Amino acid sequence: MSLKGRAAIVQYIEEEKIIAIIRAQSSQALMEVVEALKRGGIHCIEVTMTTPGALEILEEVRKHMDDVLFGAGTVLDPETARLCIASGAQFLVTPSLNERVIEMAHRYDVPIIPGALTPTEILRAWESGAEVVKVFPASSLGPSYIRELKGPFPHIKLCPTGGVNLENVADFLKAGASCVGVGGSLVRKDLIEGKQWEELTDLARRFKEAVKLL
Repeated sequence: MSLKGRAAIVQYIEEEKIIAIIRAQSSQALMEVVEALKRGGIHCIEVTMTTPGALEILEEVRKHMDDVLFGAGTVLDPETARLCIASGAQFLVTPSLNERVIEMAHRYDVPIIPGALTPTEILRAWESGAEVVKVFPASSLGPSYIRELKGPFPHIKLCPTGGVNLENVADFLKAGASCVGVGGSLVRKDLIEGKQWEELTDLARRFKEAVKLL
């Protein structure tokens, strides 16, 4: 997907609302998962760096799929950030706050969603230039925490991740989240291992339906 500049990419993520977090064992497996998710209406994908051969997989799928926004997740240091961008990552996601990673992303005009949890960490991430802040792990505090954060921080875009599922995804967005990151409750390991692509597409469709009117 060709989107120019950080603002355009962030706007697209906000419009889509859901970032699907995928750990795949090969580029072929990733493409099959992404095709199933696309049919269900999900077009923002995060490929985690905990995936074996993640950089090669990311580079390969970027060559073949131009209607999906691909990001790299679990980016822990600026060196990895640079390699992810060189491999085609269009946005970066981190589990924790590292200002040097934010600096590297911006050097290449790539948006970054760093992880934070406390109000101090969230504000620090925003002041360091993060376009969106990943509230992680969101499962520990729930949608009410997002609502409370938006009181003092109405200007900060938040992306709760960790524990977001079909039952609470709408609640997180209603509480003020700009988007959500969804892993195992959407990209289910059993469906992938069983190549149950129709079931995965149906699950993706149900997630999209849950957030459609928000």
